[in-house]
Amino acid sequence: MLEKASPTRIGMAVQLSRRVDFPMLDMAGIGFYPRIYDLAHRFFEDSWMNMCGVDYPHIIGEMKVGFPVVDIKSEFHAPFRYGDTVTAKIWISKIGSKSCTWQYRFSNQKGELLWSSEQVTVCVSMTDMSSLVIPETLRKGLEECTDE
Repeated sequence: MLEKASPTRIGMAVQLSRRVDFPMLDMAGIGFYPRIYDLAHRFFEDSWMNMCGVDYPHIIGEMKVGFPVVDIKSEFHAPFRYGDTVTAKIWISKIGSKSCTWQYRFSNQKGELLWSSEQVTVCVSMTDMSSLVIPETLRKGLEECTDE
């Protein structure tokens, strides 16, 4: 079971941390890559409150807006090990009218880079999955979430 992320900010980027739990491991005793993507999505969901002051369930359920990934590039730098604390640094490197590019850097408690990823999400209607202009209520927080 993943413990709840604890959010902080690095400059304007979001920083969240979670422990690597036993169910996240493969037979070699290191992080199983699908679980790393699951962890990234959990951090993605948790980052909204920190960036925009609203949680992702509200965005999906009440605002009826979603941000599915349409492109993803990742690099695995070092193994995730049982008991490690993974700290995710997340920021927006580009924002368009209907999409944004997210940057992820996962490090362990020793500061070693474990995983990096660039993910493009598109803003969609949860009613019919049509693309939407990013709502102004979210845009400001996304624009301010930079690596500067």
